[in-house]
Amino acid sequence: MSAIPLLQGPHPAEPLDLLLVNAPLRDYAARPRVNDYTLPVLGMAYIATYAAARGYNVAVLDAEAHGLPVQATIDLINQAAPRWAGFNLLAPTYEISARIAAALDPRIRIMAGGHHAKAMPERILTDPRMARLDALILGEAETRVAELLADHRNRSHLPAVMWLDPVLRTPVTGGQPGTAHHLAPDIDTMPFVDRTYLAQDPYTASDGRIEANMVGARGCPYDCSFCGAAVSANPDVTIRVRQPGNIIEEMHRLRDRYAVRAFRFVDDLFLGARRVIDQMMTAFTDERVGEWAVWDATGRINVLHRAPDEMLDLLAACGLREVALGIESGSERMLTYIDKRITPAMATSVVRRLTRRGIRVKGYFILGFPTETRAEMQATVNLIHRLWDLTDNEIGTFRASVFQFRPYPGTPEWTRLTATGRYTPEQLLNYTPVNLGADDEALRGRDEFNFSSGLQFGEATEAEIHTRLVDLARAQHARTAGSH
Repeated sequence: MSAIPLLQGPHPAEPLDLLLVNAPLRDYAARPRVNDYTLPVLGMAYIATYAAARGYNVAVLDAEAHGLPVQATIDLINQAAPRWAGFNLLAPTYEISARIAAALDPRIRIMAGGHHAKAMPERILTDPRMARLDALILGEAETRVAELLADHRNRSHLPAVMWLDPVLRTPVTGGQPGTAHHLAPDIDTMPFVDRTYLAQDPYTASDGRIEANMVGARGCPYDCSFCGAAVSANPDVTIRVRQPGNIIEEMHRLRDRYAVRAFRFVDDLFLGARRVIDQMMTAFTDERVGEWAVWDATGRINVLHRAPDEMLDLLAACGLREVALGIESGSERMLTYIDKRITPAMATSVVRRLTRRGIRVKGYFILGFPTETRAEMQATVNLIHRLWDLTDNEIGTFRASVFQFRPYPGTPEWTRLTATGRYTPEQLLNYTPVNLGADDEALRGRDEFNFSSGLQFGEATEAEIHTRLVDLARAQHARTAGSH
């Protein structure tokens, strides 16, 4: 096999066993990509690293990172001619993934996984475009992918691996006693992610630091109604946190090999459980991480709200640069409805306490929740402006990232919406990209990430929601530009 441009990590002189494909968020033949960075596909890189450690030649094609049109993605896969192609199925990109899979050379076997696979396996397996899907893997896939590469007939022995019976045309699930360990691999014995499988990680940030993304834990104990990581949507997931020493060893390796000095922990638990925070900060203090690195993490407002000042001081001393908080709404009723277990007052207090210590905060918000009134949507807008004003004179900054609500299958909200009888799965799955303004500099960094089902779930219309999104994005862009 000759070297194929844009493929990450393969041995070019050897036949390719597996090509993992991250489908583009939209078909960039219709409109070129306008932003230049997307989060790395760490899950695929874990799978590739594990399989490579067992002797398989694996590559990753991150079509989203490269802004590839659908046809170009198909052509690259067929040119690479892997034994297997693997897809990460997500609800907004499922249609594009299915188009790609249907157009592949028949000699290429297909495997797939991801949130959408877990939420709608029967629908996927009976989709005619997925007729050659040999293995639908539900949940964490590292060890089961390696087994499938060894012999695809192993699928009958592997738990939570599904396929369509060729005679009965009905879904079949594999598994036998003694194989449950495949569902929750020991994350402390997993090889560290081989970064050659990632298109944009490590990367050089605007401040000149080299940054890398990491996962410190798997699973989330919370049940936010709109979230694909909600505990009720993932009953198969065993919540596990890596040992502090294992995390620090990977940080050291990234520092020594790539000169990484900034880390982003993208999992839900790094600052989402007091026990984890205590363990990690003890280790970070012992290793004096704050003297040579900065790091960002997601956090839970209810946990940080209960944390004493001394704990927040320690986080700052250990190098915490920014916390991403799911604030979601400025309405107390809506926060109860989506099961956030927080209040606007708690969010305000946490943002103020963090920014006073020089820790930046990124707040995520959603407009257009089911049952949300115009007044409740306005309360969210008001809260964003209040947090901007409160932090204007603090050492740390506050920035807002605001999205339109869209339902994801498998989530508590999806179950609630379909139970009303007002929405069919076909309606809810009819995701279309939302172009808020590709020519507007304030919107370029986020425009690819907006999708809509074209349905009105609350009192505000889509047009009203989009107007708010544009106004808030422009205001945030002006504030960010003014701070430089």
